[in-house]
Amino acid sequence: MIFEKDVEIAMRDGLHLRANVFRPTTPGRYPVILAHGVYGKDVHFRDAFKPQWEVLTGLYPDLDKGASSGRFLRWETADPERWVPDGYVLVSVDARGSGKSPGYLDPFSPTETMDHFELIEWAGTREWSSGKVGLLGVSYFAIKQWQVAALRPPHLAAIVPWEGASDFYREWARHGGILSHGFPAAWLPRQVSVNQNGNGNSPLVDPDTGERTTGPALEEGILAGNIADHMSDLHRHELDDDWHRERSPDLSRIEVPVLSAANWGGPGLHLRGNIEGYLRTGSQRKWLQLHVGTHYESFYLPDFVSRQKRFFDRFLKDIDNGFDHEPAIRFAVRHPDGAVWREAESWPLPQTRWTSYHLDADRLGLMPAGGSGSDASVTFEADGDGVEFLTPAFEEAVEFTGPVALKLQASSTTDDMDIFAVLRLLDPDGDEVRFTGAHEEVPVARGWLRASHRALDPHRSTPYRPFHTHRRIEKLTPDEVYELDVEIWPTSVVCPPGYRLALRLMGHDFEYEKAGRMLHDSSMDRSRTTFGGKTTIHTGPERESFLLLPLIPA
Repeated sequence: MIFEKDVEIAMRDGLHLRANVFRPTTPGRYPVILAHGVYGKDVHFRDAFKPQWEVLTGLYPDLDKGASSGRFLRWETADPERWVPDGYVLVSVDARGSGKSPGYLDPFSPTETMDHFELIEWAGTREWSSGKVGLLGVSYFAIKQWQVAALRPPHLAAIVPWEGASDFYREWARHGGILSHGFPAAWLPRQVSVNQNGNGNSPLVDPDTGERTTGPALEEGILAGNIADHMSDLHRHELDDDWHRERSPDLSRIEVPVLSAANWGGPGLHLRGNIEGYLRTGSQRKWLQLHVGTHYESFYLPDFVSRQKRFFDRFLKDIDNGFDHEPAIRFAVRHPDGAVWREAESWPLPQTRWTSYHLDADRLGLMPAGGSGSDASVTFEADGDGVEFLTPAFEEAVEFTGPVALKLQASSTTDDMDIFAVLRLLDPDGDEVRFTGAHEEVPVARGWLRASHRALDPHRSTPYRPFHTHRRIEKLTPDEVYELDVEIWPTSVVCPPGYRLALRLMGHDFEYEKAGRMLHDSSMDRSRTTFGGKTTIHTGPERESFLLLPLIPA
């Protein structure tokens, strides 16, 4: 293939972004697949993400074989050597202020999104371009797709956002109104500032040149002034204000074909956004995939690449390959020992039976429909292990696939409280079944809510998916009981005979032995004075607290 390195692309303000362009050697006009992000177009997957590379190549050894050994493989973007031979041009661009592209680095910003628009138009008007541009990539590269597609670039023809948020506030910044501190705080130095343009201390090396991927070094004071203080921005914008709105696209404006891919094991970031994106996008030709595994293996393994190509062959090359007639939903149903693929035409699944399990504070049980026990309450320390409610052992295999909602009657000894809701699967011996997630082991599902953010949007809420406005703060009166609707992110799980579901309620993050990535541990956001009190859950006929689950009939 033809490899053009550090191609300069002029932006509206005169600044030039740098791109790598990979295209077929045979002259002609080809559809373009473009990726635009902050991780470095010249940073090899193997060098920047060695542990993940070893996992991936262990699963797919052919990725690291041959003369090139995946020479051009980059984190979370398509491999040119597996796309260009099939008649595609691949364009990878360093976002403004990252890698070889100068400028002010402001991740997810409207400026960056407008750059993306112009890059699509540039790619769609080259002499080697068919005029059709598609977008493909994971996480950051998926988030940018949702953002720019809503601007309707004329040459954009299709998108494949793979595991990436579409609602900046609810999926990236603040889960249930609680600041998502752990991942963004670690992500910025590890993946963003390390690749900032002009970073003379970056250890990242371009394997083609042996030089830093960040270009000529800048003076430290200039470097510090060339990047947004993203964590301060997240702290400062506590509500879903215009700063967040500028980073959350109007999905109804997206009209191009969409293949949205979500990960059941990405409850903190790589799940809700793809489902909501699929549901709310204005496109008439859209598909949703819900898979398992780490978020990079699902993107690179041959079966998934094949599906990506079939989608783009249809909508970038106009090949009548039958993709139009595929079922709208393709999803993996998780079992304790693996997963089974199924298909459906709508979401939630049309056969769903919404089933309530009532919390019983006396017996710490989750009672199936037909009884909610006597009025009772249970109290736990907000910074302790919380309290757990168990279903009876299932007599036969039961499947739950879809959104989950939790209604609580709760009170706090302080003027606010954070609810961390965790749904777990326990085997007959009481041992938990853990599932492989995008980055770590995960339980069945998680949900979050800050009680002072309890206000619902009546137009966008449903019984199975509460939607909070996050537009105002309503403090609590200590020891007064409040009704709280907690959105628990969607799930899919089969509970075999003898297994139980457990609902744990806590006042802090649920973690396994290894610290999780999506933590909410900022002392600036969660002072002990406010969030270190005692929480009481009230249950019974007068104060019903219940879990609403999506039962799928056998």
